[in-house]
Amino acid sequence: MVASIVLAAGAGRRFGGRKQLARFEGRPLLEHALAIAADSGTDQTIVVLGAYAEEIEAEVDLTGARPVRCPDWDLGRAASLRAGLAALPADVDAALVTLGDEPLLSPAAGARLLATRRPGLPALRASYSGRPGHPVLIERALFPELETAPDSGRKPGQVLRAADALLVPCDDLGTPVDIDTPDQLAKLADRR
Repeated sequence: MVASIVLAAGAGRRFGGRKQLARFEGRPLLEHALAIAADSGTDQTIVVLGAYAEEIEAEVDLTGARPVRCPDWDLGRAASLRAGLAALPADVDAALVTLGDEPLLSPAAGARLLATRRPGLPALRASYSGRPGHPVLIERALFPELETAPDSGRKPGQVLRAADALLVPCDDLGTPVDIDTPDQLAKLADRR
């Protein structure tokens, strides 16, 4: 079994707060990420929430996704990933990780990573123009190291590089743009 984990716990400080609820193409930004995760070919979806969790649960259609609260979300993405991995059932063999602020990723990128899985590969990362991006497929053998990363001050990207995560070209699948500011969201909406 493979589960999708959508990381959406941050406060969106550069955005001015509540980025997950910002509207893009008529619905909250987070709903786009949840739809991408649901269509990637995984068996279940977890969404990790932190800042504004109650508002997000009230305003975002979480149908098909199980919300998990990250109590130490303010420690960053590593803490959010730890909360998502810890919430996975024991029968989940791998996690397909995406971010809640990348509305133009393609579910086909997740499917490509799933099709590329091989024994002995601890992680795979979608790449765009040779640069690592999302989604990221993490095998269970790497979960413990990622779960302790926040305590050691390591970022998930550092753990993935040390594990020699295989880059899987996905240039032909979607756009890995992430939204950090209202201006970026407006420009993205104008281009569509």
